[in-house]
Amino acid sequence: MRVRDELRMNVNQQPHMASPYGQPQPGYQGYPQPGYGGGHVPSGYPTQYAPYNGPGSGYQQGPPQGMRGPPTSGAPPVSGAQNYSQFGQGETQNGPPPMGAPPQRPPVSQTYTPGAVNMSGPQPPYGQQFGAPPVSMQQMTNQMASMQVGSTAPSPAGPGYAPPSVSQAAMSAPYTPAAPPTFPPTSTAPSQPPPTEAVAQAPPQSYYGAPPPAQQPFPNAAPPFSSTGPTQPQAPPPVSPQSFPQVSPVSQPPFSTAQVPPGPTQSYGGPLPPTQPSFPRPPLSTSQPSAFPAGPPPTSTPSQLPGVMQPQPPVSQPSPYHSGPPQISTGFPPQVGVPPRPPLAGMQGPPPMVSQGPLMASQGPPMASQGHPPMASQGPPMAQANHVPPTQPGMPPGPINASMSGPPPQPGMQGYPPQQNGAFGQVRGPQPGYTGPYPGQPNYGAPPAAPAPAPSAPKRLDPDSIPSPIQVIEDDKANKGSEPFTTGVRGQAPPLVTTKFQVRDQGNASPRYIRCTAYNVPCNSDMAKQSQVPLAAVIKPLAPLPADESPPYLVDHGESGPIRCNRCKAYMCPYMQFIEGGRRFQCGFCSCVTEVPPHYFQHLDHTGKRVDCYDRPELSMGSYEFMATVDYCKNNKFPQPPAYIFLIDVSYNAVKNGMVGIVCQELKTLLDYLPRENPDVESNIRVGFVTYNKVLHFYNVKASLAQPQMMVVSDVADMFVPLLDGFLVNVSESRVVIESLLDQIPEMFADTRETETVFGPVIQAGLEALKAADCAGKLFVFHSSLPIAEAPGKLKNREDKKLVGTDKEKSLFQPQVSFYNTLAKECVTQGCCVDLFLFPNQYVDVATLGVVPTSTGGSIYKYTYFQAPSDQERFLNDLRRDVQKQVGFDAVMRVRTSTGIRATDFFGSFYMSNTTDVELAGLDCDKTVTVEFRHDDKLSEETGALMQCAVLYTSCSGQRRLRIHNMAVNCCSQLADLYRNCETDTIINFFAKYAYRSVLSGPTKNVRDSLVNQCAQILACYRKNCASPSSAGQLILPECMKLLPVYLNCVLKSDVLQPGADVSLDDRAYLRQLVSSMDVAESHVFFYPRLLPLQKLDAESMSLPVAVRDSEERLSRGGVYLLENGLNFFLWVGVNAQQELLQNIFGTPAFSQIDPNMTSLPALDNPFSKRLREIIESVRAQRSRYMKLMVVKQEDKLELIFKHFLVEDKSNNGGASYVDFLCHMHKEIRQLLS
Repeated sequence: MRVRDELRMNVNQQPHMASPYGQPQPGYQGYPQPGYGGGHVPSGYPTQYAPYNGPGSGYQQGPPQGMRGPPTSGAPPVSGAQNYSQFGQGETQNGPPPMGAPPQRPPVSQTYTPGAVNMSGPQPPYGQQFGAPPVSMQQMTNQMASMQVGSTAPSPAGPGYAPPSVSQAAMSAPYTPAAPPTFPPTSTAPSQPPPTEAVAQAPPQSYYGAPPPAQQPFPNAAPPFSSTGPTQPQAPPPVSPQSFPQVSPVSQPPFSTAQVPPGPTQSYGGPLPPTQPSFPRPPLSTSQPSAFPAGPPPTSTPSQLPGVMQPQPPVSQPSPYHSGPPQISTGFPPQVGVPPRPPLAGMQGPPPMVSQGPLMASQGPPMASQGHPPMASQGPPMAQANHVPPTQPGMPPGPINASMSGPPPQPGMQGYPPQQNGAFGQVRGPQPGYTGPYPGQPNYGAPPAAPAPAPSAPKRLDPDSIPSPIQVIEDDKANKGSEPFTTGVRGQAPPLVTTKFQVRDQGNASPRYIRCTAYNVPCNSDMAKQSQVPLAAVIKPLAPLPADESPPYLVDHGESGPIRCNRCKAYMCPYMQFIEGGRRFQCGFCSCVTEVPPHYFQHLDHTGKRVDCYDRPELSMGSYEFMATVDYCKNNKFPQPPAYIFLIDVSYNAVKNGMVGIVCQELKTLLDYLPRENPDVESNIRVGFVTYNKVLHFYNVKASLAQPQMMVVSDVADMFVPLLDGFLVNVSESRVVIESLLDQIPEMFADTRETETVFGPVIQAGLEALKAADCAGKLFVFHSSLPIAEAPGKLKNREDKKLVGTDKEKSLFQPQVSFYNTLAKECVTQGCCVDLFLFPNQYVDVATLGVVPTSTGGSIYKYTYFQAPSDQERFLNDLRRDVQKQVGFDAVMRVRTSTGIRATDFFGSFYMSNTTDVELAGLDCDKTVTVEFRHDDKLSEETGALMQCAVLYTSCSGQRRLRIHNMAVNCCSQLADLYRNCETDTIINFFAKYAYRSVLSGPTKNVRDSLVNQCAQILACYRKNCASPSSAGQLILPECMKLLPVYLNCVLKSDVLQPGADVSLDDRAYLRQLVSSMDVAESHVFFYPRLLPLQKLDAESMSLPVAVRDSEERLSRGGVYLLENGLNFFLWVGVNAQQELLQNIFGTPAFSQIDPNMTSLPALDNPFSKRLREIIESVRAQRSRYMKLMVVKQEDKLELIFKHFLVEDKSNNGGASYVDFLCHMHKEIRQLLS
């Protein structure tokens, strides 16, 4: 025991653990992040994409010797062993490199010939000698098995934890190595079909080239880790979820073996005994049935085999291991009859795990857990490899090692989602036999048997052994994307935002309108404080719906107005209980009893429901609208139709960059598309025009004039509107005059020399015009520079990069003058919403100029260094969408809750004059308001918790309406129930908004630290109270929060909280304001961009290729990838991309002839080009901002910008890689628990 613990310590203390925020660890310099298991990188690609072999000499830029370019098809032929490129040709080193040197990774693709492995009993933690690589699959498996990174079978106590294995020696069972089989070039995929999409089926070139070796079943007992074919580039497992299941390419140990990071890593299994090799095994993905024989199925997760973890294929793919007899994925049938061979020398311990029986899969039907995303999603597709191989041929099946196996599966456990996946294998010390950072790859290239002892290097966590966002996303699509989501069940978590699904409203609001951080709310405040899980809802009141879902019904109760509770004023909804034969109703929020008005009376049926329940939306639906009566209107009179005023900067910069001409030309056609409720009737929104520089020019465009008239107001200190009649007009009536004006403006100011501008008076002018017309409306301001002219709201340049990182940094996010705060308040009172389009060439103080837009429910669009040829398309698409989208004016939102909780905090673009009412001069279909709730009393499990969001607004046709959204969630008295029903994407949306607001009041370092601390408390509380006991070296995560660390790290590394030297203060202020009103789908792709491997795109299919994880290790030099983050598209082209692919996309077969300045793809007449352009357009249609396309050629200067979005890697600004951050989180959690 003691030894194991010490080992664990070691592991946990590896130096390389340094704080994730620190500098790159040695050994990984230069590489943005820790490398991930060797196998992934496509191997044949030289240079950076080759698997990173470690610094220094060992890392050769060119292709490793012996390696070939990407195979064109099939696995590469097996060739002789190749040398590592790490050690020069010829000096193969068999053991881990000496400790002094940084660990190096073997290039992925080398073939490795296995030699015998000597797994003898416990070995010293580091430097042990290892024999040649294991020969047989089994051995490898065993080795793998011993790593527990995979999830282990949950112990009875809870899923996810396997009891610590007892020294899992089992692994070391005696096995004799069989001769190393070589892989045939083709993969035979025996039993396990490689996961379909994910696997490498892509064109060879990518690193999705040949299927990752691992996947290939090992035809005969190939050494498990052989690096499968010589040069096969291992494809990194595609991220796609499925890919996890696949076996990881052999070459890498499934879990990165070698690198298991220090302790923190997930243990997805029990601790590994030190002796074992350290392959962490891939955790199983929960979703798949578990394959391990021994352990109980994890509850909801896959069962974690104790020692072994095999990643199981995600549910979505047929899981190889599903029920049936186990398939041997390895390709070798277990042979039972053979007499056991003598153990290798030195190997002590129980027989190899392997014996465990046919792949454990056979274990029976997939566990319940299947339904969960595999935790492991993480594991590389190692799956097979890790699995415990069926027994090897020739080996008798050994007893299962008890210690390894963990408690017998217990049926009842299944329910534990939480941990399941969570346990991450702990980091084990180096394992024997694995040299190099990559465990699995031990000596590739070495001649088979020459064992050479070498000290082993500390291992790092293999990225494939930790939870993968892609796996979780794909599993959710497979499990929840096919059936409609019905909202009638209280406390049911919806599909993820990345899953396409249809909603049927049966009493709770659609997740398109409201998403909660937790659908099981703690019954009391003590439990909420203990867990630290934020209780919040992200509400998007006017969210657009897909064509197959009907918009909320409009209910008109006539002059009496909506039926409400007498006490709390909640509106009639499905939670009201009718009593006394239907004459009165009891409020579900405050329990007060109210009389039913005679006109609303209806009899009850035998269940106590009104007989007209399903005929009335307000009694049966979660979302609906009421027509508001005059009592809900300002000054008790119905509103006038709204107005749109366009205010255009005509200073020198704005004219010179082409903005003025573009805006005027576009408005001529755009004014025909103003929002309207009935598409057949013209919009009744009126329009007005102003131009400005140091003075303002108002235009009279009355229909009766032959030419527009201009009036100049030069007294900007006391702004007024010089004309009433003729300023706001109906488009159809004044079309000729308006078009004449729009033609003249660019000509009038073509030769201007005025460079100074004003800004405050511009908004005041629009506000005064709306006041004079007594209507609400929206101002569209097109502005280019810092307003330095003498006028109210004048600003000075205060950009000071020296303040970044200091206690004074917060001042840079605060407005420099209070003028705009006061102006914003006046705008909200009038219902004047401001949308700001910025075209800056230098600092314009977005933090100050953005105050009015963000306080009035408006939007800010920023086009830095605007150039008409490249930016015009993006600007015009944003403008068109902004003018045409559905919007409500003069809105007030209030959130009511049932007794026990209340709304205490709000985030978004709005103004609050009291503590309960969210006031929005404008509320469009993209805006969200995030509401945090706290307990003010106890809740009961029977009644649950209710919330009702009511938004009073004026529609674009001038009608006053109330939109109601209702949501009921469950209450729980057990922490395990809370952790079973949370939504990580919503939690991250809340944390990002909370953190981005906190930078206004404290240093960014403190903000980052408090986020890490809260996240660690959430996970430590789970570990302490819900997970079964297991060693401290294991990192255990709840199933539904297993992605919390990776997503939180993305928030911490974002430009607002941890800026690089090249990020301007304006960009940070812009992003801070942008995120404040993002919905969950937008924040998800913003923080964890989607990366699609186009070389795997099937032009004939309507489905997209499965995304890959955001890491440079996943990019193949032979591939082309499309990355989107909601604001930009990047098309990354690998140096060795296939000529056919380049010809189909760009119309040229040569990499050198691709124009990196293109912003749109050529419309070529081939199916691939058409499909790719369709995908880009369909993704743009889903986002609220038009995404400009940038082409990034590998090794080009733009690549630095692209790499900034590979968020699992270490970033230039000091942000940690996912692997390092996970280790850091584990350390924080252990400190809290100790």
